[in-house]
Amino acid sequence: MSTKTTKQNFLQRNNKVIYITILSVLTLFLLLGYIPAMKPYCSWVTPPVALFLGLVFALLCGQAFPQFNKKLSKYLLQYSVVGLGFGMNLQASLASGKEGMAFTVISVIGTLVIGWFIGRKILKVDKNTSYLISSGTAICGGSAIAAVGPVLKAKDSEMSVALGTIFILNAIALFIFPPIGEALGMTQQQFGTWAAIAIHDTSSVVGAGAAFGEEALQVATTIKLTRALWIIPLALFTALIFKNKGQKISIPWFIFFFILAMVFNTYVLSLSETGMAIGAGINSLARKSLTVTLFFIGASLSRDVLKAVGVKPLIQGVLLWAVISLSTLAYIYWV
Repeated sequence: MSTKTTKQNFLQRNNKVIYITILSVLTLFLLLGYIPAMKPYCSWVTPPVALFLGLVFALLCGQAFPQFNKKLSKYLLQYSVVGLGFGMNLQASLASGKEGMAFTVISVIGTLVIGWFIGRKILKVDKNTSYLISSGTAICGGSAIAAVGPVLKAKDSEMSVALGTIFILNAIALFIFPPIGEALGMTQQQFGTWAAIAIHDTSSVVGAGAAFGEEALQVATTIKLTRALWIIPLALFTALIFKNKGQKISIPWFIFFFILAMVFNTYVLSLSETGMAIGAGINSLARKSLTVTLFFIGASLSRDVLKAVGVKPLIQGVLLWAVISLSTLAYIYWV
């Protein structure tokens, strides 16, 4: 075995040790938060911190368990979102999120049109990549890209560039949106609506909403998951426009389980103190698992993805993100 190979194996083992150590510390402090006396020492473990630790690890050390990260982050996010439903009242959530529903329809269609124009007409980004970035921004980030990509018959490289662009902007959004919301004096309702429409991926929307407040979390989650249902008509529309018939459409079933969890919590668990305690426990566990999920998502980033993104797709993503963010703010304050 050559010296170079030996060194690489050593670095890989070392990276895996660091990865497991960070994950163990995060999980330990999250669980210690259940002990009242330990809560003050666990307050630093928040969704943005978990994502930041994952990003730092990925950029400094590379990917330790890429397949593990990808698979676990996908399913743990879905389970976490369903678990959040056990802490929400269906009627209250629908009432708080109703105001953003109409704008959701307009923004989805508008984002797709504007994204296509920016990507194809102004920046000359290739057709598939431009469409994937627009779809991810319009609906729910990586989930929309993953659903539309096979229908579009996109190449792996095009998928990677689109996912990388959305991922980078997602990470930024989770850090900057709560401080911006506080600086603008936004209410819980306003921030929840803004985050749900202007932030791409469900994980970052839920993380930003949780960082801002309880009501913001409920509003953001309700609107975002309603928005995510647009994956189905978008995939059908894509198949029609690009004439790719017979392609399998990935339906986000976890959204329906989230709704069932809210219904069960509202009409069954809330009828007794024991039931409410069970719902609160599941909801609390879901919040903690979401924090761990964000670490997995952050650790999934690679330097290769950053290099593959390139300037033009990133510019398209940033410009489109700016348009949807500012237009949503205008809607919230002036309509």
